[in-house]
Amino acid sequence: MNIPLLARHTFRRLLPLVLLAGAVTAAPASKKASRSKEAAPISKTEEAFLGRWALTIPGGRAGWLEVKQEKGWYDGSILWGGGSVVPLSSVTIADNTLSVTRTREIERKDASGKVVRKQQLTETITAQVEGNTLKLTRVAPLPNGRGFERGDFTGKRIPALPPRPDLAKVKFGAPIKLFDGQSLAGWKLNEPDMKSAWVAENGVLHNRPPVTPPGQPHVRTANLRTDRDFEDFNLTLEVNVPAKSNSGVYLRGLYEVQVMDSYGKPLDSHNMGALYSRITPTTSAEKRAGEWQKLEMTLVDRHATIVLNGTKIIDNQPLLGCTGGALWSDESRPGPIYLQGDHGPVSYRNIVLKPVVR
Repeated sequence: MNIPLLARHTFRRLLPLVLLAGAVTAAPASKKASRSKEAAPISKTEEAFLGRWALTIPGGRAGWLEVKQEKGWYDGSILWGGGSVVPLSSVTIADNTLSVTRTREIERKDASGKVVRKQQLTETITAQVEGNTLKLTRVAPLPNGRGFERGDFTGKRIPALPPRPDLAKVKFGAPIKLFDGQSLAGWKLNEPDMKSAWVAENGVLHNRPPVTPPGQPHVRTANLRTDRDFEDFNLTLEVNVPAKSNSGVYLRGLYEVQVMDSYGKPLDSHNMGALYSRITPTTSAEKRAGEWQKLEMTLVDRHATIVLNGTKIIDNQPLLGCTGGALWSDESRPGPIYLQGDHGPVSYRNIVLKPVVR
């Protein structure tokens, strides 16, 4: 076709603008398609894995798993026995199977103890769901790289949290003095085969573990728990923690209220009065190491309120699962008050519990 010279020049000038207009017009459709893909509904099979799970991990210890859906992708956290709740490295659901990974770093040292290499070891946990039960398998590489550790275990779906209780309407029964000030009557070792460092003297319950010589491995001593089990309650006590020491008060054997020398440190979920690795105090109220401090702990309907030295630092907050070192992961089960004794010296006195009356 014979196009006049002027028309050809005009067409060449307008062509880039036409193409740009087409690209701009097409862009929203592309974004809409992307949003549609992200918002695609999940299947019932995938949805069955979502939520919080109480785990009984190999060896019978307590664990916890949360699987949740974010904006088009999956995420989660895990508690494996002791320590803190940590985020998972990856979460995948496919072919009726949940697969999660967690990665930890290990240090390779030479004969002198110098770190010469850091490596990451990734363990994989797979699971199938049957109603409210998970059947899981963990496969973890051995630290020396010469094989894998494998273990099967189970999980139970954690029921939805009850509504936030109105503490003004909660009725408490008569106070129960858990420590008589003279003996360990009403208490027993949580690990009967371990050495005890607990002793009652002049109205005070002391934990005095042996000092570990420099360069020697830490020698663990037993934790102490009440003979009786309890459901919901208000618990008050006084505690004295030396410099750099650490203990904990477990409510119903499930939830650890941290006891440690954290005076002057920034707010953290591992500080004095925190629900260990789960709930950070809203303010710092701890005293210096070596001073007597008062803790008041209220547990009602899986919600916790903590008052430290007269200051409310956790206000009726929901508990999403057990903490590291829990005796079990079943949050519906009554349990003891248990005091951590395997971390360092600590002293307690005036331990009084008032049970909730239903």
